[in-house]
Amino acid sequence: MKFTIYTQEGKKKGDIELSDAIFAAPVKTALLKQVVLAFLANARLPIAHTKGRGEVSGGGKKPWKQKGTGRARHGSIRSPIWVGGGVTHGPRNDKNYGKKVNKKMARRALVSALSGKAKDGEILLVDKFTFEQPKAGQAKEVLLALSKIEGFEKLSYKKKNAALIILPQKDINVYKSFSNFGNIFVKDAANINAYDAVKYKYIIFVNPQEAQEVLLQRIENK
Repeated sequence: MKFTIYTQEGKKKGDIELSDAIFAAPVKTALLKQVVLAFLANARLPIAHTKGRGEVSGGGKKPWKQKGTGRARHGSIRSPIWVGGGVTHGPRNDKNYGKKVNKKMARRALVSALSGKAKDGEILLVDKFTFEQPKAGQAKEVLLALSKIEGFEKLSYKKKNAALIILPQKDINVYKSFSNFGNIFVKDAANINAYDAVKYKYIIFVNPQEAQEVLLQRIENK
């Protein structure tokens, strides 16, 4: 699949051909949804917790005798129908919401996500990022320059989940330069997943040839 590649100043450098196996594969929306939901479920922290009737305090004896009082029969003040009693079917912090996703499904979902982004014109290729030291000011200049490219205008004003920057390998200067931007996330190609790809509006590949090689190794690794 052919893409246009740009410099970090937002200037067109030329065209580049990338693998159809990653960027022009069939988009399997059902699989993608399944994997993304599994990712969210596995990241879920069950915090809300209620106590059942066997866990609340009190209720060691019958509140009143069974007959002769004219009142309803009760065996314990820990009953869910009493104020201060246990809760029926309430949330529990020991519940496991995790879902299993095998490696083959995860890889195919990632390819579907990247192919979908490519089809929608939301993948931007940059030849390289040159950050000699961590510098947020330079990172801001790069984003403003890239936002002038047609189709990527939202880079300059989208406040949430604007772009995922994918590096072929970890670059601490780039990571730190963009660390204060709440709408930008930086990750190396070896660690991205389908959820990362669909969460952000744009995906920016830096040094796309090398990043592609990393992705191909992951996808082809049976």
